[in-house]
Amino acid sequence: MVPQSATLVTGSSSGLGRAIAVRLSHTRRLVLSGRDPVRLQETLADCERPDEHLLWPLDLRDVAGIEAALREFLAAHALTIDGFVHTAGAMKLLPLRSIDLAAATEVMNVNFMAALAFVRLLIKKAVNQQRLRNVVFVSSTASQFGAKGFHVYCASKGALDAFMRALAVELAPAVRVNSVLPGAVRTGMTEQMFADETIRRNIEKDYPLGVGEPVDIACAVEFLMSDNARWITGQQLVVDGGRTVNISA
Repeated sequence: MVPQSATLVTGSSSGLGRAIAVRLSHTRRLVLSGRDPVRLQETLADCERPDEHLLWPLDLRDVAGIEAALREFLAAHALTIDGFVHTAGAMKLLPLRSIDLAAATEVMNVNFMAALAFVRLLIKKAVNQQRLRNVVFVSSTASQFGAKGFHVYCASKGALDAFMRALAVELAPAVRVNSVLPGAVRTGMTEQMFADETIRRNIEKDYPLGVGEPVDIACAVEFLMSDNARWITGQQLVVDGGRTVNISA
């Protein structure tokens, strides 16, 4: 049997991952991965051609378990992965003196180490038959700037973007690798931030185009995954409504 190909989207159960999955489902067969099986079903129901896509519940906090889980999943479905979008994310907003190493490790595992583990496996011929062609990491403008309480999150996204640039060189020309850097987008993960009235007012004031929607990020990912971006690799595509160029903020 010739294996079928699909695009793997982590973090598909909510937020940006759900929006990206729904957008990509118009043109691609998907593997929707996330921690919550019920929410994955909800994402699947929103997708085009839901019968074509596969669900893969997986907790990325357990980085050590990714290799065995991926090998088993691909074998069970006679599947290869031609595209990989790493959207899964974790955030702990705490002063540095209050965060412990376990919480910091969880953020690093989900945001960065899981991405490393997936790509490391997907480029192996024995695992994926050299079918991988395109990788997009959903990073953050926090990889470029600092904010109180965001120390570990900033570090994890900075590592992800540095990893992207190195991979773009190492894996070319067979695989293109890029990042999308969202600004403030209202999702379940950022709800704590938007719940602070002072932060919310500042965001609304400082973003020339206003606060973003998940679909804005999904469209950027869709572009980078398409043939229209065939000569783009190693790039950080900032999608932030103009916030990072607003020196009056």
